[in-house]
Amino acid sequence: MSGASSQPPRPRSGNRRDEAARLAVLHAADDLLAEHGFSALTIEAIARRAGVAKQTIYRWWPSKVEILLDTLIEDSRKRLPVPADNPTADSIRGYVHDFARFLGDDPAGKVLLALIAQAQHDPGTAESFHQRYLAPRRDQERDMLAHGAEDGQISPRLDPDATIDALLGPIVYRALTGSSVPGSLVDTLVDDLLRPRPN
Repeated sequence: MSGASSQPPRPRSGNRRDEAARLAVLHAADDLLAEHGFSALTIEAIARRAGVAKQTIYRWWPSKVEILLDTLIEDSRKRLPVPADNPTADSIRGYVHDFARFLGDDPAGKVLLALIAQAQHDPGTAESFHQRYLAPRRDQERDMLAHGAEDGQISPRLDPDATIDALLGPIVYRALTGSSVPGSLVDTLVDDLLRPRPN
Protein backbone atom coordinates (compact mmCIF):
# COMPACT_ATOMS: atom_id res chain seq x y z
CA MET A 1 0.00 0.00 0.00
CA SER A 2 1.37 3.39 -0.83
CA GLY A 3 1.52 5.99 1.93
CA ALA A 4 2.62 9.54 2.61
CA SER A 5 6.37 10.02 2.73
CA SER A 6 7.18 9.87 6.45
CA GLN A 7 3.89 8.49 7.72
CA PRO A 8 3.19 4.82 8.48
CA PRO A 9 1.32 3.03 5.70
CA ARG A 10 -1.87 3.08 7.70
CA PRO A 11 -3.25 5.64 10.12
CA ARG A 12 -4.29 3.37 12.94
CA SER A 13 -1.60 4.36 15.44
CA GLY A 14 -1.59 8.17 15.40
CA ASN A 15 -1.53 8.80 19.15
CA ARG A 16 -1.18 12.56 18.78
CA ARG A 17 -4.32 12.92 16.71
CA ASP A 18 -7.35 14.68 18.04
CA GLU A 19 -9.79 11.80 18.52
CA ALA A 20 -12.86 13.94 18.01
CA ALA A 21 -11.52 15.18 14.67
CA ARG A 22 -10.58 11.63 13.63
CA LEU A 23 -14.09 10.38 14.37
CA ALA A 24 -15.61 13.39 12.60
CA VAL A 25 -13.65 12.49 9.46
CA LEU A 26 -14.73 8.85 9.60
CA HIS A 27 -18.39 9.75 10.12
CA ALA A 28 -18.24 12.38 7.37
CA ALA A 29 -16.78 9.90 4.89
CA ASP A 30 -19.41 7.31 5.82
CA ASP A 31 -22.28 9.79 5.42
CA LEU A 32 -21.02 11.29 2.17
CA LEU A 33 -20.51 7.88 0.61
CA ALA A 34 -24.09 6.93 1.46
CA GLU A 35 -25.38 10.25 0.08
CA HIS A 36 -23.33 10.63 -3.11
CA GLY A 37 -21.48 7.37 -3.87
CA PHE A 38 -17.80 6.53 -4.14
CA SER A 39 -16.94 8.48 -7.29
CA ALA A 40 -18.32 11.75 -5.90
CA LEU A 41 -16.57 11.33 -2.55
CA THR A 42 -13.62 13.74 -2.26
CA ILE A 43 -11.16 14.69 0.44
CA GLU A 44 -12.35 18.29 0.10
CA ALA A 45 -15.96 17.28 0.79
CA ILE A 46 -14.93 15.10 3.73
CA ALA A 47 -12.89 17.96 5.22
CA ARG A 48 -15.80 20.37 4.81
CA ARG A 49 -18.31 18.00 6.41
CA ALA A 50 -15.95 17.06 9.25
CA GLY A 51 -14.86 20.65 9.93
CA VAL A 52 -11.15 19.92 9.60
CA ALA A 53 -8.45 21.17 7.24
CA LYS A 54 -7.79 19.17 4.09
CA GLN A 55 -4.08 19.12 4.98
CA THR A 56 -4.94 17.50 8.30
CA ILE A 57 -6.69 14.64 6.53
CA TYR A 58 -3.74 14.10 4.19
CA ARG A 59 -1.41 13.96 7.20
CA TRP A 60 -3.48 11.14 8.66
CA TRP A 61 -4.65 9.26 5.56
CA PRO A 62 -3.06 8.95 2.11
CA SER A 63 -6.41 8.54 0.29
CA LYS A 64 -10.16 8.35 0.66
CA VAL A 65 -9.90 4.56 0.37
CA GLU A 66 -7.86 4.44 3.59
CA ILE A 67 -10.42 6.63 5.35
CA LEU A 68 -13.22 4.30 4.26
CA LEU A 69 -11.21 1.28 5.36
CA ASP A 70 -10.75 2.76 8.82
CA THR A 71 -14.50 3.43 8.95
CA LEU A 72 -15.29 -0.11 7.82
CA ILE A 73 -12.84 -1.75 10.25
CA GLU A 74 -14.16 0.16 13.24
CA ASP A 75 -17.83 -0.28 12.36
CA SER A 76 -17.42 -3.99 11.57
CA ARG A 77 -15.66 -4.58 14.87
CA LYS A 78 -18.55 -2.95 16.74
CA ARG A 79 -21.55 -4.06 14.71
CA LEU A 80 -20.48 -7.29 13.00
CA PRO A 81 -18.17 -9.17 15.37
CA VAL A 82 -17.16 -12.68 14.36
CA PRO A 83 -18.14 -15.18 17.10
CA ALA A 84 -14.85 -16.11 18.72
CA ASP A 85 -15.34 -17.82 22.08
CA ASN A 86 -16.86 -21.29 21.76
CA PRO A 87 -19.01 -20.53 18.70
CA THR A 88 -22.20 -22.53 18.53
CA ALA A 89 -24.33 -23.53 15.57
CA ASP A 90 -26.76 -20.78 16.60
CA SER A 91 -24.08 -18.09 16.90
CA ILE A 92 -22.62 -19.00 13.50
CA ARG A 93 -26.10 -18.90 11.94
CA GLY A 94 -26.66 -15.57 13.68
CA TYR A 95 -23.41 -14.20 12.26
CA VAL A 96 -24.48 -15.01 8.71
CA HIS A 97 -27.88 -13.36 9.31
CA ASP A 98 -26.10 -10.33 10.82
CA PHE A 99 -23.83 -10.15 7.77
CA ALA A 100 -26.86 -10.00 5.50
CA ARG A 101 -28.41 -7.23 7.60
CA PHE A 102 -25.07 -5.37 7.71
CA LEU A 103 -24.91 -5.25 3.92
CA GLY A 104 -28.58 -4.39 3.49
CA ASP A 105 -29.28 -1.94 6.30
CA ASP A 106 -26.07 -0.56 7.84
CA PRO A 107 -24.28 2.46 6.31
CA ALA A 108 -21.01 0.62 6.90
CA GLY A 109 -22.34 -2.15 4.67
CA LYS A 110 -22.48 0.40 1.85
CA VAL A 111 -18.81 1.17 2.53
CA LEU A 112 -17.97 -2.53 2.24
CA LEU A 113 -19.85 -2.84 -1.06
CA ALA A 114 -18.24 0.33 -2.44
CA LEU A 115 -14.77 -0.95 -1.63
CA ILE A 116 -15.51 -4.35 -3.19
CA ALA A 117 -16.67 -2.59 -6.36
CA GLN A 118 -13.69 -0.20 -6.44
CA ALA A 119 -11.26 -3.07 -5.89
CA GLN A 120 -12.36 -4.66 -9.17
CA HIS A 121 -10.58 -2.03 -11.26
CA ASP A 122 -8.11 -0.42 -8.84
CA PRO A 123 -5.21 -2.70 -7.83
CA GLY A 124 -4.18 -0.37 -4.99
CA THR A 125 -7.64 -0.53 -3.46
CA ALA A 126 -7.73 -4.29 -3.95
CA GLU A 127 -4.42 -4.77 -2.16
CA SER A 128 -5.24 -2.47 0.74
CA PHE A 129 -8.75 -3.90 1.11
CA HIS A 130 -7.37 -7.43 1.20
CA GLN A 131 -4.53 -6.71 3.62
CA ARG A 132 -6.38 -4.47 6.03
CA TYR A 133 -9.91 -5.87 6.05
CA LEU A 134 -10.55 -9.04 4.11
CA ALA A 135 -7.60 -11.18 5.22
CA PRO A 136 -7.90 -10.44 8.98
CA ARG A 137 -11.66 -11.04 8.92
CA ARG A 138 -11.23 -14.21 6.86
CA ASP A 139 -8.80 -15.48 9.54
CA GLN A 140 -11.45 -14.86 12.22
CA GLU A 141 -14.16 -16.56 10.16
CA ARG A 142 -11.87 -19.54 9.54
CA ASP A 143 -11.23 -19.85 13.27
CA MET A 144 -14.97 -19.62 13.95
CA LEU A 145 -15.66 -22.56 11.62
CA ALA A 146 -12.71 -24.58 12.94
CA HIS A 147 -13.79 -24.19 16.57
CA GLY A 148 -17.40 -24.95 15.71
CA ALA A 149 -16.35 -28.14 13.92
CA GLU A 150 -13.99 -29.19 16.71
CA ASP A 151 -16.79 -28.81 19.25
CA GLY A 152 -19.19 -30.81 17.09
CA GLN A 153 -21.47 -27.82 16.53
CA ILE A 154 -21.19 -27.95 12.75
CA SER A 155 -19.96 -30.32 10.08
CA PRO A 156 -18.84 -28.23 7.08
CA ARG A 157 -19.16 -29.91 3.71
CA LEU A 158 -16.32 -27.91 2.11
CA ASP A 159 -12.89 -26.67 3.15
CA PRO A 160 -12.94 -23.49 5.30
CA ASP A 161 -12.26 -20.94 2.55
CA ALA A 162 -14.74 -22.51 0.15
CA THR A 163 -17.30 -22.66 2.97
CA ILE A 164 -16.92 -18.95 3.72
CA ASP A 165 -17.17 -18.07 0.04
CA ALA A 166 -20.24 -20.25 -0.44
CA LEU A 167 -21.93 -18.84 2.69
CA LEU A 168 -21.23 -15.15 2.18
CA GLY A 169 -20.77 -14.91 -1.60
CA PRO A 170 -24.48 -15.16 -2.51
CA ILE A 171 -25.28 -12.52 0.12
CA VAL A 172 -22.68 -10.12 -1.29
CA TYR A 173 -23.90 -10.75 -4.85
CA ARG A 174 -27.51 -9.95 -3.96
CA ALA A 175 -26.46 -6.81 -2.08
CA LEU A 176 -24.28 -5.64 -4.99
CA THR A 177 -27.18 -6.09 -7.40
CA GLY A 178 -29.64 -4.30 -5.14
CA SER A 179 -31.63 -7.39 -4.19
CA SER A 180 -32.86 -8.14 -0.70
CA VAL A 181 -31.53 -11.15 1.18
CA PRO A 182 -34.40 -13.18 2.61
CA GLY A 183 -33.80 -14.99 5.86
CA SER A 184 -34.82 -18.22 4.19
CA LEU A 185 -31.85 -17.93 1.83
CA VAL A 186 -29.46 -17.52 4.75
CA ASP A 187 -30.98 -20.49 6.57
CA THR A 188 -30.74 -22.66 3.47
CA LEU A 189 -27.09 -21.75 2.95
CA VAL A 190 -26.24 -22.49 6.58
CA ASP A 191 -28.17 -25.76 6.65
CA ASP A 192 -26.75 -27.02 3.37
CA LEU A 193 -23.13 -25.98 3.93
CA LEU A 194 -22.65 -26.44 7.67
CA ARG A 195 -25.19 -29.11 8.57
CA PRO A 196 -25.50 -27.80 12.15
CA ARG A 197 -25.99 -30.64 14.58
CA PRO A 198 -28.89 -30.36 17.01
CA ASN A 199 -27.91 -30.05 20.66
